[in-house]
Amino acid sequence: MVYTECTIHNRVRTTRRGKVDITQKELADAVGCTRQTIVALEQQKYSPSLLLAMKIAKTLDVSLDELFELKCLNEQ
Repeated sequence: MVYTECTIHNRVRTTRRGKVDITQKELADAVGCTRQTIVALEQQKYSPSLLLAMKIAKTLDVSLDELFELKCLNEQ
């Protein structure tokens, strides 16, 4: 199967606010990025590197699968 037109959707905002209740700045400091990166990520405008995604998941105490989802429009 070939996947085309894929995007990564995330649940960072809802998890950050609901499960651990930390600010964007606190999350950014914990994972070693800027608050602006977290803002862009939460607005679905940025797909993180695997390393950053893993750091965020670990900080929020969830699995990658719980936090990130690959959505593909066309499957051939």
